[in-house]
Amino acid sequence: MGSLQQVFKRAKSALKLFGLDPDQMKSSLTGLNFFLADYKELKRQKGNNSSFQFGKLYPVLNERSSESGTMGGHYFHQDLYVARKIFANKPVRHIDIGSRTDGFVAHVASFREIEIIDIRAQKGTVKNISFRQADLMQLPPDLIDSCDSISSLHVIEHFGLGRYGDPIDYFGYKKAIQNIKTILQQNGTFYFSVPIGPQRIEFNAQRVFSVRFLVDLLKVDFEIKSFSYIDDDGEFYEEIPFKENQINLNYGCYYGCGIFELIKK
Repeated sequence: MGSLQQVFKRAKSALKLFGLDPDQMKSSLTGLNFFLADYKELKRQKGNNSSFQFGKLYPVLNERSSESGTMGGHYFHQDLYVARKIFANKPVRHIDIGSRTDGFVAHVASFREIEIIDIRAQKGTVKNISFRQADLMQLPPDLIDSCDSISSLHVIEHFGLGRYGDPIDYFGYKKAIQNIKTILQQNGTFYFSVPIGPQRIEFNAQRVFSVRFLVDLLKVDFEIKSFSYIDDDGEFYEEIPFKENQINLNYGCYYGCGIFELIKK
């Protein structure tokens, strides 16, 4: 039974690569029945009234069974949590590397200026957000020791895998962390998150890091001020203590999200 479930799961994942989501299709087919019945009823109620004429049909079929919005998962929790940290800490200059503009960056821009750097182009302009297109593997000299606060949320797992047009580099994650350290001033704060679980590359989407590997990697150049994580079910655990047995078990995550608040030594 378990192996059959895995086959179905892999098949669904393969279909999603080509824009086909079986779960959404099922929800939409169910919603179609309600759509047709509701349309018939609304036309009956309208009768001869001319206040509103019917325009083209615009079916929205799968929101009847959905929740009111997303209040869970990696991005929701990390974006809000780190934005709160920056609001409380009030850095002089905050730079972000590649995090979501429609999540974390927007949160921060609602109360202060933020500079963002991404390998991809960005045409939009928004108050409090300044953009610079750059490959962090080729660090511009003017960024060295340039800020007291920096973030990179759910980004460094992609470096060197080519997903965003970046050069293939097996050690891209390590170079990114080293360059971020170079940008950050001494005693500055680095907000950092990546997927956590059994360590692996899921090419070309991402790396997943074991917590033990991250702790050993980061403690060379940074003091780990706090650690939070989001588990496989999207639940958030804020600023929990490190425990050796939990570190080795990746806090029970297969594909979770670890969030580190780091201070440059």
